[in-house]
Amino acid sequence: MSETTKPKKEKLPRQTMPHQNPMVRRRNFDEVAIGYTEELALSEATRCIQCKNPTCIPGCPVEIDIKGFIHLIAEKKYVEAAHLIKEKSFLPAVCGRVCPQEDQCEKVCVIAKKQMPVAIGRLERFVADYEASHGETILPKLPPSTGKKIAVAGAGPSGLTVAGDLIKLGHKVTVFEALHEPGGVLVYGIPEFRLPKAIVKREVDFLKKLGVEFKLNYVIGKIKTVDELLGVDGYDAVFLGNGAGLPKFMGIPGENLNGVYSANEYLTRVNLMKAYKFPEYDTPIIKGRRVAVVGGGNVAMDAVRTASRLGAEEAMIIYRRSEEEMPARKEEVENAHEEGVIFKNLTNPVRIIGNDKGWASALECLKMELGAPDESGRRSPVPIKGSEFQVPVDVVIIAIGTSAQPLIAASAKGMEVNKRGYIVVDEETGKTTKEGVYAGGDIVTGAATVILAMGAGRKAAKAMHEYVMKK
Repeated sequence: MSETTKPKKEKLPRQTMPHQNPMVRRRNFDEVAIGYTEELALSEATRCIQCKNPTCIPGCPVEIDIKGFIHLIAEKKYVEAAHLIKEKSFLPAVCGRVCPQEDQCEKVCVIAKKQMPVAIGRLERFVADYEASHGETILPKLPPSTGKKIAVAGAGPSGLTVAGDLIKLGHKVTVFEALHEPGGVLVYGIPEFRLPKAIVKREVDFLKKLGVEFKLNYVIGKIKTVDELLGVDGYDAVFLGNGAGLPKFMGIPGENLNGVYSANEYLTRVNLMKAYKFPEYDTPIIKGRRVAVVGGGNVAMDAVRTASRLGAEEAMIIYRRSEEEMPARKEEVENAHEEGVIFKNLTNPVRIIGNDKGWASALECLKMELGAPDESGRRSPVPIKGSEFQVPVDVVIIAIGTSAQPLIAASAKGMEVNKRGYIVVDEETGKTTKEGVYAGGDIVTGAATVILAMGAGRKAAKAMHEYVMKK
């Protein structure tokens, strides 16, 4: 056979991430994705063509040097790769697990035009875990103190990013967190099987070692107002990263019945308060044999997969559009299918029916069909008349989004919020309409991703540094 007739060598495919068996993991809270081995990581790193103009970097909200850290992996310099990522992100082990890389850096990967993109998120997770397991975390050298004090309200992704960036610039940083553990949505919202809480603690401990002070069980807007932080307490600037944790309900009859939860309460009980370990931990949860979760986003997937792990015989998604319109990550939807979750799409609840003891017993729904696209570009669901039917349930979880918590904004006189209660900021700097106050993350955008909140925190930290140094 001549050279011209030899078959072309098949390109190396994207390396599959090892997972727990679905029928095993649906009954435990251990992490679903096991992570790349060194061999898999090396193979995946070789798929990166090290292009001259890497489009993946501007595709990342915090602009990690993706090309650079993957090159270091290919050279087996795993710890150096982790250090390179940490120049831009303090949470690589978190982002490698929960960020939607498929819609960001991987979406614009050059090789994605002809084959599957490089698994950037999986490689990020690999080097972060490698660094942690080999005990080689190195603290950056800090500059002399500037004498400036920064207050951060909220220890979620945006607040932690601001704290890390500003402590590295020589400022004294204090983070005020309303809950008893730092991490925000990372500890109360995302389940253990997607993001082990030991990993969040590891990343927070890194900030503590840098000198960031954390004050827990401290509700800004109640214990101290923003005005008091700037005035009496003498902080030079304040960052608000308190998230959007106010749950939304549908406003249908029966939402006040026993057995009905907001996704916020349900996941907080399980994740932060460890209700899945009751009675070892003293927070109970109603487990339910037939659990219906209303919604189609990532939070809905987290809730329904949690219900399955708590022993539900039927764990159902009730969603008013088709699966194609679901805002949840495709990976999370696939995992839910593998674990036996029942999907009742094109279905909309109209009331929750209770028994004579005040407990939820059924969900009355309407069948839907898709009409013209709405403002989001998704086709609008239209009810089909006369299609009412009932679904037996004993637990209903409403996962249709959240809204802004108004407490902090109300404590900052002169700070503008929009009609939905979110703080108005300059997009490039995070500066609010109140002097010395900046904001970012879900309290500005509404519920979004971890990495977008971190990107907002990075912009705000840069602007805050410039502001306090000019004071």
